[in-house]
Amino acid sequence: MAFIEARDISKTYSLGDVEVSALMDVSLTIEKGEFVSIMGPSGSGKSTFMNILGCLDKPTGGKYLLDGTDVSGMDRDRLAEIRNRKIGFVFQGFNLLPRTSALENVELPMFYKGVAANERKERALKALEMVGLAGRQSHFPNQLSGGQQQRVAIARALVNDAPIILADEPTGNLDTRTSQEIMGLFVRLNADSAITIILVTHEPDIAAFSRRWVRFMDGRIIKDEEAAQRHG
Repeated sequence: MAFIEARDISKTYSLGDVEVSALMDVSLTIEKGEFVSIMGPSGSGKSTFMNILGCLDKPTGGKYLLDGTDVSGMDRDRLAEIRNRKIGFVFQGFNLLPRTSALENVELPMFYKGVAANERKERALKALEMVGLAGRQSHFPNQLSGGQQQRVAIARALVNDAPIILADEPTGNLDTRTSQEIMGLFVRLNADSAITIILVTHEPDIAAFSRRWVRFMDGRIIKDEEAAQRHG
């Protein structure tokens, strides 16, 4: 049984009297521990598909099974519960609270789960250590570089031990050298902790860090290839 399975997923938006198809009969399976890049130009459907995989949106048609559970028809509260338990998010804009320390930013998901203060601190410190920010827990976002802020965001995604990280253009605001460092961190987390990583990017040099590329065009998957096939 696949860890992530999309079956004939479609997504249609109504813009006034016009129906716009963002996804059309998309099927994809991802095994536990894979590192997959979702690629395609703007408007290709990749972000819509990522939102469905992340339980941020529901498909209009088809089924989405996450770890064997059909989540495609769940209500908003149930989807929020699934997200909090199974998925960590990393975004292009870091999404850190500006007047809050690195430690407190990482603690935030556990605060919503009602985790006790001592355990929150212990787990947040461990997550910061995992991303190479031991000793920076008291720094505020404006005291950190862009790469360090993204590391805080990755620590926040890790802190609930979610088995999946969804990263949406995570290097979009970073320079080339810092982007390479952040992608190296994703590779290490995938290899060492068997975290399933799904990355949305339009940059081939960033996608090259993953082991599988899935390309979208006009709401459909047009190519799905393993790293060995790309380089072979």
